[in-house]
Formats: sequence, structure tokens, C-alpha cells
Amino acid sequence: MLLEVFLVLGTLLIYFLFSKKKEEMLPFKDGWWGKGQKPVTKEDSSIRPFKVETTEEELSDLFRRLDQARFTEPLENSCFHYGTNSVHLRRVVSYWKNQFNWKKQVEVLNKYPQFKTKIQGIDIHFVHVKPPRLPEGRAAKPLLMVHGWPGSFYEFYKIIPLLTDPASHGLADEHIFEVICPSIPGYGFSEAPHKKDFNSVSAASVFYELMLRLGFNEFYTQGGDCGWLICTNLAQIAPNHVKGLHLNMVLVSKLGLTQLLSVLLGRYFPGLFGFQDEDVRRMFPFLKKGLYKILSEFGYAHIQATKPDTVGCGLNDSPVGLAAYILEKFSSWTDMEFQNLEDGGLERKFSLDDLLTNIMIYWVSGCIVSSMRFYKENLGKGIGTQKHEKLTVQVPTGIASFPNEILHTPQAWAKKKYTNIVSFHFMPRGGHFAAFEEPELLAKDILQFVDKVEKEQLWKKKGE
Repeated sequence: MLLEVFLVLGTLLIYFLFSKKKEEMLPFKDGWWGKGQKPVTKEDSSIRPFKVETTEEELSDLFRRLDQARFTEPLENSCFHYGTNSVHLRRVVSYWKNQFNWKKQVEVLNKYPQFKTKIQGIDIHFVHVKPPRLPEGRAAKPLLMVHGWPGSFYEFYKIIPLLTDPASHGLADEHIFEVICPSIPGYGFSEAPHKKDFNSVSAASVFYELMLRLGFNEFYTQGGDCGWLICTNLAQIAPNHVKGLHLNMVLVSKLGLTQLLSVLLGRYFPGLFGFQDEDVRRMFPFLKKGLYKILSEFGYAHIQATKPDTVGCGLNDSPVGLAAYILEKFSSWTDMEFQNLEDGGLERKFSLDDLLTNIMIYWVSGCIVSSMRFYKENLGKGIGTQKHEKLTVQVPTGIASFPNEILHTPQAWAKKKYTNIVSFHFMPRGGHFAAFEEPELLAKDILQFVDKVEKEQLWKKKGE
């Protein structure tokens, strides 16, 4: 009897010492998002060249709508506190009609190779830029970059040359990238899903299929806003294919008792909760910098997560309304202090040409409604209810934390979800639209992150 007990104990000891709990992966979502029933024939997997084009009729219709715009008088001294100030909006619309050269901007959009390919029943648009030159014996590293709302693939146009040709821009060229920037389905020139339930896991599955179709078995991913969630899900679906995950925004949907206590006590005992001085500065007082921001800045998300088509119909019909809705986000999310300015600080970090080019991508493609639906598909079933929210991320992760991001997530919170954070940096300046606003800062952080992953071969150590 005693021998049997020792054998059982020995077996249990060996099991706990040498066995590993296999990390559960997020299932690949093989959906069909095209019209009608899925055909029995094999889907066309060809990759077709694409260029942005608009007709004179489309531009004439746009200018007619701009001419007939009806503006609302703003409250005195309201600046951008009530949203986009219509006094400044009039100036933007005047520039749009009289100075903005869309045809020139189309040439800018078409300077990088663009393509479309059909995946899971819908056409996926993507920009694919290879390095102009590669040193002998070197290979470019594929990097998938995913935008968010209300942005577009155009957000990456200033960072692409820094990553594909870093040496020509004064950056270290130890790592050179081949950059792929897809439009999320329902955004820009990617076809909108025709069926319900296309969420971030669906998008991640589509982009995973895209990367495999392009011949990339291993690749890096980068994202902010919706791109943060899509890239996170992709790392959960294909951890053996994603070598590294770089994010410029992180949110966590599940907070344990320790995190909740840190909200109450972290300001007074930061070390106890793993907070750094910069965490304290960005988070507290939490009522003002956390809860109040959620209440004051996330009303749009509630609308889009419940009845996106209602407000979307108006925005899709009015270019001025569309501009007001989008520009307000580029003001507040770049720097909340810009709400105190009559012009919303819009041109402090962006040019009107860049802002209007992004708006025009929404207008000419007619995608504002479908882009807003993405919120309902992701939030409509509640926060913390989906499988991906309950799974951790094992892939080597780098986080660039920008000071003017809407909400700050400290590393102490992030590491509960991202268990393999190898790089976490407080960026010196910048807000929500990092690639658009601070392309060089973001490029440098991506480069140092990839350098660390490559030199230490961290992707090979996942799960060890």
C-alpha cells in the first residue's frame, strides 16, 4: 500500500514538473461574408491590381452637396467642447471646395501598389510595398499594419518609407520591412460584409488568410484602435506564424481585484501595484482621467455599437456631416486640450490635405455605415463575453504608449493579457493616430522591438 502511494505521488510530481499546460488558441473563423449562399465552386484566389479612381460625375455630386450645406450656428465661446465647431467647419468646407485637389491626392494614394483579392466571399483591398533596395544577402521582414476607425490605410503613408527604406530616412537599417496595409472589410476600398457578426476575429481570420496567400508563413503585425484588437486576435489565432505583435494602443476588458484596487490606491502606493511615475501622471485622478473621459468621449461608441445605421444614413448622405463627425475625432483623440481651441487644433499635427484625403476615402467608397457597424459586431454582445477576451496572448509583444491616447493602460495591467511583453515604452509625444501623427517615433519603436525579438529569437521561445 505504501509503495502504491509513493508511485502515485511520484507520478503526480513528474506530471507537474515536466508537463505544460497547452495554451488554448483562438479558433480560425472560416466564414462567408458575400451575398447570398456560399457557392459550391472554389473561390477565386487571384490577386488583382487596383487603383483609386473617381469619375467627374462623383466629384460634381460632391461639390453640389458642399454648396448646399446647411450649417448650424455654434454657441459663443464653445470652441470644440460641443463637437466640431461650425465656424471652423465652414473654413474647412471652403478649402475643400476651392483649394483641395482630390485628383492630386489620388496620385498620392496610387503611388504605392494596391491590390484586391477575394477572401471569404468579399473583396479585400490592400497596399503592398516592397523595399526599393535590399543589401545583398538580406531579406525583408513582412509587416502587417492595420488601421482603425475613423482612419484608413492612408494613415500609414508617411511611415511606410521609414520601414521599407529606413537608411534613406536616417534610421537604422538592420531590419527592413515589406509592408502590407489592408483596409478592414467595410472600410475604404474593401468590400463590406453582407452578413451579420463580422467582428474582429473575422477580420483577423481574413487577414491571416491574406498573409498566407501572399506567401508569408511568418510575419510581424502592428496596430492601434481597431487594428489593436484585430492584430491581437491574429496573434491568438496563429501564434506560431506571428513572430511579434506591436501595438500603439492597448485596452483590457477584464480587470481583477488587484487592478480594481489599484484604481483606488495606485495613486498613493504605486509601487505596490507595479505602477511607474508616468502611469500615475497619466491615470490619476482616475475620476477625471478615466471615468470622465469614458463618459465624455465614448458616446459615439455607444451609438455605433447599438444603432449604427441610423446616424450612418445621414453621414453617408452629407459630406459636411461626415467631415464634422470624423474631424472631431482627429481633434480630441490627438490631444484632448485641443477642445479648448476654436479650430480644434486640427492643423497643429495634420494638414487639411491629409485630413480631407482620409475623409474622401470614406466619401467616395460610401463606407461610413459599414465601418460603424464594426462597433456593433464587436460590442453588441457585451464586454468580456467573447472567447478572445478570456484568452491571453503569448506572442512577443511590444507596446508604444503615447501620452495623449484617450485612455492609458499601464504595463502592470497589460501583462495580464499580454504575457510576453518584451518592450513597453512611454512615448514622448503623440496621441491616438500614431502612424499618421508621429511616423518617425512609431517607426523607431517598431524597429527596436523587432531588433530585440530577432536577436533574442523570442518568437522561438513562445510557450517555453
